Amino acid sequence: MFDIESAGDGRIIMSGRLDAAQAAKAQEFLDEIASPRELDCAGLEYISSAGLGVLLRTQKRIMGQGARLRLVNVSNHIRDVFRYSGFDKIFVIESTPDSG
Repeated sequence: MFDIESAGDGRIIMSGRLDAAQAAKAQEFLDEIASPRELDCAGLEYISSAGLGVLLRTQKRIMGQGARLRLVNVSNHIRDVFRYSGFDKIFVIESTPDSG
């Protein structure tokens, strides 16, 4: 299961598993947001290469507007996926407070 929604303060909240089966849903949602800046990943349990592709496409789009995505509340596990893929160099990533 995967869910993505806008919070009242402008953040985008993602939860569940962002994999190939959910990539189109996530991409469609993010494409509708003029320039998302902060993605709250506190509830994100898993991200596949397809999910990384969604975030990369979104990052490229908003970089064209002079902005960058900031991923916040990222668990150690999800942060490792970004680090192993080299995507930690592409995104601003902030860990959850208890993940050090």
